[in-house]
Amino acid sequence: MTVLTSITNAFPFWVLLASGLSLVKPSLFSWFSGPLIPIGLGIIMLSMGMTIGFDDFRRIARERRSVIPGVVLQYTLMPLLGWCLGLLFNLPAPFAIGLILVACCPGGTASNVIAFLARADVALSVSMTTASTLLAVLMTPALTAILAGNRINVPALGLLQDTVQVVILPVIVGAVLKWKFPKSCDRMLPVAPLVAVVTIVLIAASVIGSNRTAVLDAGPRLLLAILCLHAGGFVLGYAAGRKWLKGERAAQTAAIEVGMQNSGLGVVLGQQNFTNPLVAIPSAISAVLHSLVGSVAAAIWRKHNSSNQSTL
Repeated sequence: MTVLTSITNAFPFWVLLASGLSLVKPSLFSWFSGPLIPIGLGIIMLSMGMTIGFDDFRRIARERRSVIPGVVLQYTLMPLLGWCLGLLFNLPAPFAIGLILVACCPGGTASNVIAFLARADVALSVSMTTASTLLAVLMTPALTAILAGNRINVPALGLLQDTVQVVILPVIVGAVLKWKFPKSCDRMLPVAPLVAVVTIVLIAASVIGSNRTAVLDAGPRLLLAILCLHAGGFVLGYAAGRKWLKGERAAQTAAIEVGMQNSGLGVVLGQQNFTNPLVAIPSAISAVLHSLVGSVAAAIWRKHNSSNQSTL
C-alpha cells in the first residue's frame, strides 16, 4: 500500500481532526467558504466522472437487479429515517430540515472507499453511487420538499438547479474526459481520491467552524440524531440487502451505500438555498459521523470477509 493510499484511507481521522480543530480555532478553516465550497464539490464529482466513465453507465443497465434495490433503499429508507429522527429528538426546525436534506442526498464517493476497505463489492458500490447520483437531480429536491415542506418553504427549483450544476454536469464532463482522453485521465486518477478527501475535510471543518456556537449549543442531541441516521442506515440497509440481494458482500455493499450520503452536496444545497445557515450544519457533521460509522463497519466486515476467503 502506497503512502498516498494510506493517507486517503485514513479520511475519517482527518475529518474528525479538522472538525475538532475548527471548533477550537474556526479561523483555521473559515477561509474555505463562499464559492470555494460548490467549486470543491464540483471537482470531487468531476473526478468521480473520470473514475466511472460510460462503461459503468452500461453496467448499471446490465446489473440493474443488483443496483436498483440499493438505490430504492437510498431514497426511501433514509429520507423517512431522517424525518422520524428529527421528530424523535425534537430538533429545532433548521437542524431538522438539514437532517432531512442530508438524508435525501445520494451516496457519495466516500462509500466507495469504505466498500474497498471492507472488501465488499466495490464495482457494485460504484454502480449504486452512480445511479443514485444521477437520480439526485430529481429525488433530492422532491423528497426534501415533501418531507420538510411543512416546516419551511423549500426552494425545490433552486435545489434542482444546484444539483445539476455541482453534481450532474461535473460527472458527465468527467465521463466525457475519460472517453476522449483516457490516458491523461488514468495519470490523474491516483491523486483523485486524495483530492476528494481533502475537499470533504475542508467543507466539513469550514461549516462547523463558521457555526461553532450553534454546534456547541445543539450538543449531544444533534450529534445523536445524525449518528442514529447513519447507524440506522447501515443496519436497515444490511437487513434489506440480505433479503433482496444475493450474497453477504452484496448486502454489505447495500448497507454502505444506504448508510453514507454525499454530505458535501447537502452542505452546498443547504448554504445556497436556505436563508438560515444552520440548515447546512447537519450535513457537515454527517461527513464526520458517517465516516466513523463506515470505518467501524469496514473493520468488522474486512475481518469477516478475509476469514471467509482464507477458508475457501
